[in-house]
Amino acid sequence: MAAEFEPPTIEFPCEYPIKVIAEQEDTVVREVLQVVRQHAPEVTPDQVTTRPSRAGNFLSVRVTIQATGEEQLKAMHADLMNLSNVRLVL
Repeated sequence: MAAEFEPPTIEFPCEYPIKVIAEQEDTVVREVLQVVRQHAPEVTPDQVTTRPSRAGNFLSVRVTIQATGEEQLKAMHADLMNLSNVRLVL
């Protein structure tokens, strides 16, 4: 009999990276940070990295937060997906 697979559990609080893929616009980093800071106000510029896509059409914004729980992460994901230029949140 095969063992039942259970997804790994996350122990909160913990450092948690969030990656946002958005259309390349001048305001994208500011908009992403504004939303992230509503849920994790302690985020500093040192916790943010960006990387443009090869063609330059998209920008990857990675923010490492101190996650406090699943509810925080779900709410942040929903708010980030509501930004008009965001295509994916991982």
